[in-house]
Amino acid sequence: MAIHFYWSSGSPYCERVALALEHKGLTYESHLLKLDLWEHQSPQMLALNFRGQVPVLRDGDYVVFESLAILYYLDRKYPDPPIFGRTPEEGGVIMRVICEYQSHAEPPLRQIVHSLLGPAQGQPPRGVAERLAEAMHRVAGEARALEQRLARSDWVVGDSFSAADMVIYPHVQLLVQALRRPEAHELAARFLPMQINYPAIGRWLDRVAALPGHPRS
Repeated sequence: MAIHFYWSSGSPYCERVALALEHKGLTYESHLLKLDLWEHQSPQMLALNFRGQVPVLRDGDYVVFESLAILYYLDRKYPDPPIFGRTPEEGGVIMRVICEYQSHAEPPLRQIVHSLLGPAQGQPPRGVAERLAEAMHRVAGEARALEQRLARSDWVVGDSFSAADMVIYPHVQLLVQALRRPEAHELAARFLPMQINYPAIGRWLDRVAALPGHPRS
């Protein structure tokens, strides 16, 4: 039975799943949905995910949504190569790093990306700019921890590409894109240029970008 992957362009959550599908070498049918046409809210999609969000994966009669749940399902159903570690200990570290990222880094990172790349683009008003500066301070602190990890290994956890890389990479790549906008010049000083401030993260971004699955989203 075929795997069907429903996704939207530019979504970091969809990119997580694309990276996993390609890394595992799975054959699947790709369904690119146009959010501006509300295709994710069609009756067909609402029957698969009542929340009307992507990504969604349908494998035969089984449907799963939420990107981390999809990664977990794929690893249980198609375990080789593993993306949640080869041992319980490694799996525990991968899940811990993902949970840390989602709790401490992802909220301020999303705040910055949405402000700079969202509908209301341009120079933010003073109050918003102050909140973004605080968010950037928090992101920079988390980036230092990630830099230390990647200075010791090519990948976030252990010596293999894992779910931790898949979860963290898409948002970091979006952050770099957002910080390169002219209006983000002052904000970007904590992060860019990457080769000076976070060289190990920069090399990691290049490694992931060269993997199969990256161009799909």
